[in-house]
Amino acid sequence: MLKSLCVAAALALSVSPPLPAAVVVSSKLSSESAMIGEMIRLLLNAHGIQTLDRTKIGATPVVRKALLSGEVDLYVEYTGNAGFFFNVASNPAWKDLQQGYELGARLDYAANHIVWLTPARASNAWALAVRRDVALANNLRTMSDFGRWVAGGGKVVLVCSAEFANAGTLRSLEKTYGFRLRSDQLIVLAGGETAATIGAAAARTNGANTAMVYGTDGGILAANLQALEDDRHDQPVYAPVPIVREAVLEAHPQIASIVKPLMDSFSRETLQQLNARVQIDGESEGSVAEDYLKAKGFLK
Repeated sequence: MLKSLCVAAALALSVSPPLPAAVVVSSKLSSESAMIGEMIRLLLNAHGIQTLDRTKIGATPVVRKALLSGEVDLYVEYTGNAGFFFNVASNPAWKDLQQGYELGARLDYAANHIVWLTPARASNAWALAVRRDVALANNLRTMSDFGRWVAGGGKVVLVCSAEFANAGTLRSLEKTYGFRLRSDQLIVLAGGETAATIGAAAARTNGANTAMVYGTDGGILAANLQALEDDRHDQPVYAPVPIVREAVLEAHPQIASIVKPLMDSFSRETLQQLNARVQIDGESEGSVAEDYLKAKGFLK
């Protein structure tokens, strides 16, 4: 009898459903991508979903390939990049956050069964940021304000990269907002990293008062600059959006509702502040992620 019970117990154990595999959370190399990825990973853990940390594994092509091959399960992408993934970068939908999100989500699901979760209401696209004292003195909040100011004789000196100046981005902004910068109003840096452009504008290098930036750069607030809103939607929107393999979401459908409040909590200013803690103050992505989640009540 005892032997029979042991055999039955062994059989019962042998047919028990396997435990779900850990969700592999990845990210690109940027501090913002890694920080949001770590927030998502901590939230999943807190809700009983086991995770594996594979953040900061490489640039966009590396992480994208890992997701499509099933090597990783979830990472934070940026909406506008789907235009390049699917060779439709000229589609005007990318210049609107909601339209770009919907188009990217539809294309990625149809081609790869990748599900796009809730996007942040912020964009990390190229933008212009003006020294805050100049912005306040001239009531500059949007690119339309900036265009009117420059066209009316405003004294502007822009620091930017050669790519920004020569690859069409600056010309597109000039056309959309009705201004034109002379060569003596430009300081073009060979490398043109935004840390350098922000630093030059903050230090007033050669009269600089405006910098090429990415919209959620941590250095913007630290350097006392004012990022200008692209109110006529000249540039594609690059909103952070977690994307996940459909099979993983089917195994853990609660992921979507876990992630949504986090992504809804982000604004451009919020991400600037969080990025500044990493990029300027030297805190780790992990410590900033955990602190933010606790401060917002997402973690106890």
